[in-house]
Amino acid sequence: MESNNLGIGSRVEHPHFGKGVIVDVASETYTIWFKSQNGTKGINKDFELKVLQATDGGADTAGGITLSDIEQALDNILERRLHEMQIVPMGSRWNNGTMILKPGDDTLQSKEVPIETFFHKIVMVRDRLRLIEQKINAHKGLTDEDKVDMQQYVTAIYGSLTTFNVLFKETHHQFKGSSKD
Repeated sequence: MESNNLGIGSRVEHPHFGKGVIVDVASETYTIWFKSQNGTKGINKDFELKVLQATDGGADTAGGITLSDIEQALDNILERRLHEMQIVPMGSRWNNGTMILKPGDDTLQSKEVPIETFFHKIVMVRDRLRLIEQKINAHKGLTDEDKVDMQQYVTAIYGSLTTFNVLFKETHHQFKGSSKD
């Protein structure tokens, strides 16, 4: 099948944008969703695409799927991903360790907490702060000034939590506050 006669659902490869799926067909262009771009691009039908899997564009080919349907599906997936917790490795020297909270008064009992449990709670706090940041940045009712003000509070919270960076195995998972630079 020629690359200028493809239907919705056809899988193609573009030399620059990589693999994609045709989500809409117009008289002279394809609208193709590219994973590498996390979005769609309009590509002229005359452009030589590598066809990975072709559909003929018949009435039942896409099962009535529209670009809007695909966008809604992507929104749903991204919304679900926002609430997933990322697996973050703890530094191996802390494995099977215990955190001991000892009161200043020797007559009171100490509290022991497995470091893994404490680390998990710290990671949950970090992930929820990231979610708050995303919600602030995407909020349609806040002005840019309001967003910056709220973001400064979140950054200050990150700065307060840098004490716990020693628990993280990888530095890119650590807390980062505002720098003095």
